[in-house]
Amino acid sequence: MTNVEKISEFLTQAKVFTFLTVDNGQPKGRPFGFHLVDGDRIYFGTGTFKNCFKQLSADPHVEVMAVNGGKFMRYDGLAKIVKDDALLAKVHEAMPQLMETYDKNGWEIALFYLENGHAEIRGLFEVEEEFDV
Repeated sequence: MTNVEKISEFLTQAKVFTFLTVDNGQPKGRPFGFHLVDGDRIYFGTGTFKNCFKQLSADPHVEVMAVNGGKFMRYDGLAKIVKDDALLAKVHEAMPQLMETYDKNGWEIALFYLENGHAEIRGLFEVEEEFDV
């Protein structure tokens, strides 16, 4: 299993995870549930009208934190925004109801992945696995 697959599997099993940005030097977290693996990258998305997008545009240092059973995962890196119509079509396929709402309201979704990513999967007292992505 590749490192990308390990992260994706953990996020899928967790179902909802916390996505953290930086806002004026302070951490800001919110629940996320969507991720998409395409090639060797894990993509996330947020509305361009949301504070989350403004924050990751101003300071790309972000972290994903997920809990699954007695383990948790931290995955951090620099958010790299991408514009890719083929990727956007895959997001429409994966989340048709959400994307219908975006389209109906004229909202735009920003897709991004983490550059220079680093992940650690931890138990309560120790790091079980640590790797770069």
